[in-house]
Amino acid sequence: MIGTGKLVIGLMSGTSVDGIDAALVRIDGSGLGMKVETLGFATYLFPPTIRQRIFELFNPATGSVDKVCEMNFVVGEAFADAALKIASACGVRIQDIDLIGSHGQTIYHIPKVGREGPWAGRSTLQIGEPAVIAERTGVTTVADFRTRDIAAGGQGAPLVPYVDYLLFTHPEASRAIQNIGGIGNVTYLPRNAGALMVTAFDTGPGNMLIDGAMTVLTSGQMSFDKDGIWASRGKAEPSMLSELMGHPFIHLDPPKTTGREDFGLQFCRPLVEKWRNRLSDYDVITTVTAFTAESISFAYRRFLGAVDEVILGGGGSNNPVLVEMIRERLPDVRLLRHEDLGISSDAKEAIAFAILANEAMRGNTMNLPGATGARKQVVLGKILPGGNRSWSGWEQ
Repeated sequence: MIGTGKLVIGLMSGTSVDGIDAALVRIDGSGLGMKVETLGFATYLFPPTIRQRIFELFNPATGSVDKVCEMNFVVGEAFADAALKIASACGVRIQDIDLIGSHGQTIYHIPKVGREGPWAGRSTLQIGEPAVIAERTGVTTVADFRTRDIAAGGQGAPLVPYVDYLLFTHPEASRAIQNIGGIGNVTYLPRNAGALMVTAFDTGPGNMLIDGAMTVLTSGQMSFDKDGIWASRGKAEPSMLSELMGHPFIHLDPPKTTGREDFGLQFCRPLVEKWRNRLSDYDVITTVTAFTAESISFAYRRFLGAVDEVILGGGGSNNPVLVEMIRERLPDVRLLRHEDLGISSDAKEAIAFAILANEAMRGNTMNLPGATGARKQVVLGKILPGGNRSWSGWEQ
């Protein structure tokens, strides 16, 4: 165990909007010399009404400005509550927490360049007001990590690859760190990689289409395919899979990011309605599950160099049917899970934002141009001081 170091809480809510992942870690140092010890992790589910109201914000037809404004503060209260709960669950007083890092809840993400007069139009929006978190907890809070990268010409995502670089770079093995959350994303670490050798990008949907199809097929009674049970009972339909693999995002060159704007219910609903008239419901789920596996393997063949090991994380790594589909498509690669390297797949992203907050307080740059396409490396995050600690104790 690490006897000294900073106590940091990381908070994260992903594209599935299941709830707030909260991790309490002790961090000693920063950069490649950093040591991290996980003290506790939990997911605090959103109340159903709050989850429904967040989903309304994803759709421009229902996500009005007043709703976004209000929910920014409501979700901030929920994030603050999650920080208080994880500290209590670990037997740590909130007054003894040094720092909180919050990703917030992404509402809309526009990584493509538009123009408004002379200005570029890339943008992103995460809610979960960090001022509320800092005020309710009294802890210095770092949030809005994506925006500075976009200001530097990047796509604002993915950001976890910097953490992958710190944790998983290997002197002899080339590794692909594959997260399968709502969206699938990969970090490619060539053997003995330096920071500027790292590439990362979204591979396509992870669980998002599977979850969406389950929601549509069951009229909302089921929102995900637990343990891949439905996928195990069907067969992948080649023509449907071919149609899905024709999606323009799959063939875009990196750096690239995607989200609910491309693969949310507005894409999923007409897809399912079209194919459920020709296939069984089980076949539909098997095919969209195969699409996640196929899009991952395609990305590796098309955009990565040699891969010795794949380290799977995120909720999709708990789906045995999906994992087996990936294994079949990458027969010569050693397939591992984060747990094989001592890190919880479920806690990984919350831990990542604790680490990113710590790096921000040290003044370290942590975006990777090979991942986001930014013109340069920059320090990410906005710092809101809390009442518990000044930042004079953070080594620069």
